[in-house]
Amino acid sequence: MRQTSNNFSKAIGPSNRQLRVAELVRRSISDILRKNELYEEALANVPITVSEVRCSSDLKLATVFVLPLGGENGQEVVKSLARNKGVIRKILGRNLNLKFVPDLRFMEDKTFDQMDQTSKLLQNPTVRRDVVN
Repeated sequence: MRQTSNNFSKAIGPSNRQLRVAELVRRSISDILRKNELYEEALANVPITVSEVRCSSDLKLATVFVLPLGGENGQEVVKSLARNKGVIRKILGRNLNLKFVPDLRFMEDKTFDQMDQTSKLLQNPTVRRDVVN
């Protein structure tokens, strides 16, 4: 008998499990950074926002989007976090009750810059006229 495929069986977004694990990882990494558990000079006294974590479908990879307060030295912060990802994973393993601690990839969060560009674009009189009509 031949199996038929339908569009309903394909996942369209992250599963609830992915979202739950991502939120646990995000909160735990935020706590680690808030408590200064990393002994890295580039991260000392720099408030860092962990805006989002995205987990792969098998939960073995997590992409962590970070942004230092003020948006300055973002690349340095990302490089420092990437150098210390082993220490962060070790602390996550102690704090979280997961079978596997996901491998971490750190990326600078650019959404705030994109929101600024969008709001500036919407303030343009030509665009505002087109939106109103």
